[in-house]
Amino acid sequence: MKISTILVHIDTGFIALPKFQRGYVWNRDQVRALMDSLYHRHPIGSLLVWTTNSTGTASRGDSDPQLGVIKLLLDGQQRITTLYGIIRGRPPKFFDGRPDVLSGLFFNLDTEEFSYYMPSRMKGNPLWIDVTKLMQDGIGPFVTELSSHPEYASKLPLYINRLIQITGIKDVDLHIEEVTGEDKTIDVVVDIFNRVNSGGTKLSKGILRLLRYVRTGRKRVR
Repeated sequence: MKISTILVHIDTGFIALPKFQRGYVWNRDQVRALMDSLYHRHPIGSLLVWTTNSTGTASRGDSDPQLGVIKLLLDGQQRITTLYGIIRGRPPKFFDGRPDVLSGLFFNLDTEEFSYYMPSRMKGNPLWIDVTKLMQDGIGPFVTELSSHPEYASKLPLYINRLIQITGIKDVDLHIEEVTGEDKTIDVVVDIFNRVNSGGTKLSKGILRLLRYVRTGRKRVR
C-alpha cells in the first residue's frame, strides 16, 4: 500500500493505533535515518496490522475509529507516525510524544543530507529545503527559487530530480501483513504484539484485563 494511502486511512480512522501501544519514542537520528532510507528507496520493513471490528475496540486518539472493519497497527507505529508528521506537518490524532521531533527537517540538495533546521547553516540558503513544505507545496516554488540563482543553473536538473525523489516518498509501497480471523482473540493478538515487540515493554496484566473487558463491548475506553 502506498504511504499516501496509508496516511489517508489514518485520517479516516480506517487505520488506527490500539490502546495498548506505547507512545512515540523515536529521536531525531531515527527520523533522519528513516527519511534517508526512503529517499534512497531502501527497504524499511513491513507493517503488521490487526484487522478486526471497531465495535468495542480500544484505540488511541481524540476521535472514534470508523464503524465496521478497522486495521490496528501492531508493528510500524514509529515509522508511520514519523511519515505522517513529516508529510502532513502535524502529528496524527493518536500521537503521544515529543512533537518537535516531527518538525523542522530539512534536506540539502547538494549533499543529499537530512538535518534539522539550524539558522547558522541554513538561513537564506536555497539549497536547504524544508521537507514538510516540499511535501505539501510540491517542487514548483523550490524550482522557481533555484532558477533565480544563476550559479545553480548547471546543477538545476540534478536538483529537480532530487526534489522529485523526495516527493516520491509518498508513493513508496509498504507491505502490510494482517492478523485476521475470528480465532484472533485479544489474547492471541497481544501475544503476537509481544512477540513482535520482544525488545520493548511487555503489556502488564492490568492492561490485559482492561483490553479483555473492552473487547467484550461492556465498556468503551476513550
